[in-house]
Amino acid sequence: MARPEQVLLLEPQHELKFRGPFTDVVTATLKLTNPTDRNVCFKVKTTAPRRYCVRPNSGIIDAGTSINVFVMLQPFDYDPNEKSKHKFMVQSMLAPYDMTDMEGVWKEAKPEELMDSKLRCAFEMPLENDKTHESEIIKTVSSSASVKTEHSVLPKSASASLDDGEVKKIMEECKRLQMEVQRLREENKQIREDDGLRKRKVTPLAPAHSSSTMATTAVRDEGLSTRVLAFCVLFFVIGVIIGKLAL
Repeated sequence: MARPEQVLLLEPQHELKFRGPFTDVVTATLKLTNPTDRNVCFKVKTTAPRRYCVRPNSGIIDAGTSINVFVMLQPFDYDPNEKSKHKFMVQSMLAPYDMTDMEGVWKEAKPEELMDSKLRCAFEMPLENDKTHESEIIKTVSSSASVKTEHSVLPKSASASLDDGEVKKIMEECKRLQMEVQRLREENKQIREDDGLRKRKVTPLAPAHSSSTMATTAVRDEGLSTRVLAFCVLFFVIGVIIGKLAL
């Protein structure tokens, strides 16, 4: 009894082409499409299993979907006078509705349930003109990348180093101002404490105390003014730092 016709659609249909050079792994793609309303089991076999790596080499294709099978040819010494005799076969069968073990299904499958398609392999070397053109494209891209790198990265590094120096100076000045503000806070605190002690000792008829209170108030006002000035300078420095970072 003849086997049923293949239900899967193969792309390409008859030939897998591998384009050199073959000093490295060369990959060809085989697209399998299931146009039916049933899930389909498949296997990919070859006459030269040591020369190829196939991923995936088996599986299930759901109804109305497609998968890509990647066929990887291993490196070898190419002889243009030698024709390839390698072949691939895509074997398939309709998946049972109650399938639980795919390997068991393949073992129990009847010959009349199996469908297969065969493909031959073809090896091609790129033409000399193609090689020259590809080399020119690679050189052009590399040159463009080098020029862009020289014009963009180097100035950026130089400006970055200058900014770092300026920022360092500003940060040192900011630190100094912070220490000055802290000192002023301590002085102001001491003035307040002294003022409190004097107030507790004051008498209504003590003109000397009046003069002392005025002097203390003047000193306190001077301390507050200095602190306000220091805060203004600090905020200015912080604004300069933020401006530098934004640029």
